[in-house]
Amino acid sequence: MAHFRTLTAAIALSLMAGSALAAPVLRGDIIVINPVVTAGDMFEDAGALADTPIFGAPAPGTSGLVDLGAIKAAAARIGINTFGNNGLDRVRVSRAAILVDETFLKDMIFADLKARGIIGQGMHADIMLSPGFSPVQVAADAEPARLDNLRYHPSRNDFSARFTLSGMSRPLDVSGNIMMSVDAPHLAATLAAGTVLMPEHIVMRPIPLRDADSLGIVPVEKLVGMALRRQSRDGVVLRAADITEPLAVTKNELVTIVFRQGPMTLTVKGQAVTSAAKGSPLQVINLMSKRIISATAIAPGTVQVTSAPLALAGL
Repeated sequence: MAHFRTLTAAIALSLMAGSALAAPVLRGDIIVINPVVTAGDMFEDAGALADTPIFGAPAPGTSGLVDLGAIKAAAARIGINTFGNNGLDRVRVSRAAILVDETFLKDMIFADLKARGIIGQGMHADIMLSPGFSPVQVAADAEPARLDNLRYHPSRNDFSARFTLSGMSRPLDVSGNIMMSVDAPHLAATLAAGTVLMPEHIVMRPIPLRDADSLGIVPVEKLVGMALRRQSRDGVVLRAADITEPLAVTKNELVTIVFRQGPMTLTVKGQAVTSAAKGSPLQVINLMSKRIISATAIAPGTVQVTSAPLALAGL
């Protein structure tokens, strides 16, 4: 019987020791993200009460000190009557926050315009908020801000937007201007008339979107391989009116005159009277007959005549 009482006492002491080990322990300074502080935020080993709120959290981006007496009273209200305090007489509680500033809002506006197809490839938007906006700290949750409405007027370049901010009961209304621009090809150096454009001759720089259509901007892929109509200076915007097909034959150039009729091909030496791009007509002199004839430039230094067989002798 004495042995049984000893065993029972040992078990009781073991359970008491286990309970003591499992008692909640006050944490040091804590940071929360929610509008309430739970038992699990405040104590280690809060057990089944971990998700139970004990008091409200400070505003996002702020902190406050809670003394030990207030913690004991709040804990007792939810059933935690004893806990280890780690020698602390107060705890600093901070509320995590995200700063919503001009950059944050501009990025959201830009993303919305891009998703709607208003901002396309190679386009830029310089977004300016009207004076009066001040950055604000909001709750650090998965969606700190949401763009509820955006009205953009391209003809006036102005906009208005309404945002919902996490933890804020009132919406945030902002307005401002958006200056759209688009990358356009510019000459990277001063080049002479007739220069055939290569990729290294072209640099992309933004111009106001409203000017792009009126200037007749040409995509880069349609510029490479084309020739300048006139001498052009460094930095000029390249327009459709500035380029032409490169010359296959230039005035006074010695050329090969080709005549093809079925399987027969005849060639003779000539000299160009006029210049022409590939596929364009020109006048050439047959150096043997000294006659001026009409031909078509078909390749650099080569022209073709399409005279009927009876006129062949006239070459």
